[in-house]
Amino acid sequence: MTRSVNLHVILWPINPWPEMAETWKRAEELGFAGAWLYDHLAWRGHSPWDDAYASLAAGAAITSSIRLGTLVTSPNFRTPIPTASAVRTIDRISGGRLTLGIGAGGEKHESDGDVLGIEWTPKERADRFAEWVTHLDAMLTEKTVSLSGAYWSAREVTIAPGLVQHRPPFWIAGNGPRGMALAARHGQGWIANPQTDQPLAEVTAQVAKVGQRYADAGRDFTRVPRLLLTGFTEEPWLESPDAFDDLAGRYAEAGITDVAIHWPRPGSEWDADMSVFEEIATRTTGA
Repeated sequence: MTRSVNLHVILWPINPWPEMAETWKRAEELGFAGAWLYDHLAWRGHSPWDDAYASLAAGAAITSSIRLGTLVTSPNFRTPIPTASAVRTIDRISGGRLTLGIGAGGEKHESDGDVLGIEWTPKERADRFAEWVTHLDAMLTEKTVSLSGAYWSAREVTIAPGLVQHRPPFWIAGNGPRGMALAARHGQGWIANPQTDQPLAEVTAQVAKVGQRYADAGRDFTRVPRLLLTGFTEEPWLESPDAFDDLAGRYAEAGITDVAIHWPRPGSEWDADMSVFEEIATRTTGA
């Protein structure tokens, strides 16, 4: 049994609700530490895509122990005030089981990067992301908030009272210097999404860099969950339980504490043998 990492699963909000409901329940039965949804309007050959926040609320209502969250939500089409309100609602429905994965979001149309009809420069995108996270943090921690920024403003907004968690944890996907610094200031977790043909070396270097950012901020990085998003490299995570164990062990040595795999999606690059997938889950979680 692999206990070197906590195992999470990414679900696909594209099937009819009765089928999705059973998937949520099965994910909990398999002992996954968390079930996550990508937050998009359309993505990777599927449009439309069910709203992540509405889907999380539904999933929260029919489960009792599994944590749930977005992997990741971004400012691409979500503004801070309604996002904070939705976060509060799901936190309450779930009894405090929501984790908010946050990232700057992709720049391309298929990642909702230009759905507002605006193409931001890299600096503008980074500035906008930092402001979004800062505003969201304030709205979920302070009783009444008034804010004025370059991209958003708020006047006497009251959202935080009634949260089950003091503030749902932010797990921030930040691989560049500014994103890592933002994670060190506001994040309770960090998300790695390797993009090169040497993913283990990439993640190893990133863990060291983000760890230094936490140290610079006077925070203990050893207590921070570090989630690896799999499925976008050539690594055979779902080929067999032994292949998974080997990879999970290697990444655990690199500083990863949590690993997210995809629920098998037939007809896509994320298809996998369901019996192998379930054996990986039960061996890792002990369910």
